[in-house]
Amino acid sequence: MTRIIQSLSQIGGDYDVLFCDLWGCLHNGKQPYPAAVAALQAFRQGGGKVVLMTNAPRPNQFVIAQLDRMGVPRDAWDIVVSSGDAAQEAMFAGTVGRKVWHIGTAKDDGFFDDIPAEFAGSPAITRVPLDEAEGIVATGPFEELTETPADYHDRLMQARDRGLPLLCANPDVVVDMGETRIYCAGALAEYYEGLGGTSLYFGKPHPPIYDRARRLLDLGPDARILAIGDGIFTDVKGALDQGIDALFVTGGLAADALGPDVENPDNALLLGWLEDHAMAPQYSIGRLR
Repeated sequence: MTRIIQSLSQIGGDYDVLFCDLWGCLHNGKQPYPAAVAALQAFRQGGGKVVLMTNAPRPNQFVIAQLDRMGVPRDAWDIVVSSGDAAQEAMFAGTVGRKVWHIGTAKDDGFFDDIPAEFAGSPAITRVPLDEAEGIVATGPFEELTETPADYHDRLMQARDRGLPLLCANPDVVVDMGETRIYCAGALAEYYEGLGGTSLYFGKPHPPIYDRARRLLDLGPDARILAIGDGIFTDVKGALDQGIDALFVTGGLAADALGPDVENPDNALLLGWLEDHAMAPQYSIGRLR
């Protein structure tokens, strides 16, 4: 049974490291949550390390630039690890071929153009039309504010019939950008699998992004880690699959189902909702604070 807490400080002393989600926890896609920033700053001031772990489909330097533009202070975190980092490594290793059809927007160009040093001498990855592709790289819809996975049905059926693998750079299905809910690459990958295609994942809840974070911080098996996030099937599932304690932020994606007070979830509704989703995070909180 999950324990509802009122602040990170109630349990923070039990942990050495936080793996903290961004969208819905630290910011809403447009501006940071001041209380969440303060909570992370306080954790670091107490000697803890903060990993900002995001399913953003861009390498970490682009995520950092976005955080800087939003006004998230750099003393709130130690490192940023993105799904884009792990997925990019797989792409440049040739996991889905060298000629790829890219589904996504121009803001994700850095995924292709910023080549990691270890792949500088490798054969190039070239973006081509679908009928010339050896594989697919999905960073999100072309028109993220208006399109749904069903808009890609015919093209994905063509890809399935040719046996093209799809590399999913962001396993999130949806995120909230301000007050608008938008589809992510994970929705396209799931839709493709539903058509019989093959999708490959590298962000939460899958192991590569956790392995990367542990490696960058040189975390041993005894490190006490708490994962924080609002995605029940990404943040929470990923943590539990990794044997990591989870703090579920109920005021994010699940807010509408858990009572009228976003800051304080209804206990009965929360327990029923978690049971329905077959998830048992150790802790829950309305908003990170």
